[in-house]
Amino acid sequence: MVRVQKNGRRRDVGLGSAKKVSLAVARDRAAIVRSQVEMGIDPIAERRKAAGIPTFREAAALVYAEQRKAWKNKKHNNQWISSLEAYAFPAIGDRAVNQIDGPAVRDILAAIWLTKNETATRVRQRINTIMDWAVAKGYRDAPLPIAIINKSLPKVPKGTKKHFAAMPYADVPAFTGTLRGKNSIGALALRAVILTAARSGEVRLATWDEIDFEAATWTIPAERMKAGREHIVPLSPAALAVFDAAKGHRIAGSNFVFQGTKKGKPLSDMTLTKIMRDQGLPFTVHGLRSSFRDWVGEETSFAGDVAEMALAHTIKDKTEAAYRRGSMLDKRRICMDNWADYCSNPQGKNILRIVR
Repeated sequence: MVRVQKNGRRRDVGLGSAKKVSLAVARDRAAIVRSQVEMGIDPIAERRKAAGIPTFREAAALVYAEQRKAWKNKKHNNQWISSLEAYAFPAIGDRAVNQIDGPAVRDILAAIWLTKNETATRVRQRINTIMDWAVAKGYRDAPLPIAIINKSLPKVPKGTKKHFAAMPYADVPAFTGTLRGKNSIGALALRAVILTAARSGEVRLATWDEIDFEAATWTIPAERMKAGREHIVPLSPAALAVFDAAKGHRIAGSNFVFQGTKKGKPLSDMTLTKIMRDQGLPFTVHGLRSSFRDWVGEETSFAGDVAEMALAHTIKDKTEAAYRRGSMLDKRRICMDNWADYCSNPQGKNILRIVR
């Protein structure tokens, strides 16, 4: 019984009518749940949606959409979601972000921690980014206990981390000769990678307005450089010949030097990788930069700074970086000319040793 006051009078009212309303609502809700189950709909997921809390999969899509604009590396763009699809979504993709805990994340990472440590490290970082976003949005009360998760994972043995497999520089001339026998756009792009010592993404995304044939330079804008600074690449006669040959593959309406199969799209990274695999080579495209660096260090007297500038590497020492303000373009041009001459010799011998 509940005592209520109406028009100045007190009276007792039974709860029978209230109970009948609650039972009616309960019956309606039960009927809705049964209908959802019969239709293959998850009632719990539907209640979560009504509460406005996204699943991990939905949150990942939102975070990806927000952050991808700041990423320069297209390959990183693609891997961000694909790594989560492969390793995180099967386990926690359909869970609400406020229901994901440390043990669940730890189990995902533990499964690949020793066999694919680099991938596991990236998956951990991406999951943590999404969970931090969920906290900031008010969908979670606390972030993941990353420090505890890290301590629970086994120690990775030394030597587990793998570097990009580099072709021995002595083998580069023969490989370059093989590529010269092919006039495909992929072979031309791979020759450009070798002769400029540039990253494959920088080469594949090169546009015609970046190439100055008269000055024999290729100017890569800051937004496409890993270090975020404009990089001028001196082009040897051999490199210029490659870019000139690419004109024969030019498609109207496309500004890419190395145009892909789809109009308006650059050559894919896998195209270059496939060329090396088809040759039965166990090396990576990126490793060709190491081939160049090894050649400079072991076969020439060019200063290490010249090679590092040619590779557009960031100088970690702030004091050194402050003093090294020039681009060393002239010295780099001599170095790249020598490298091109070396690559053009099938015997893999240095033709010139002009050192400054």
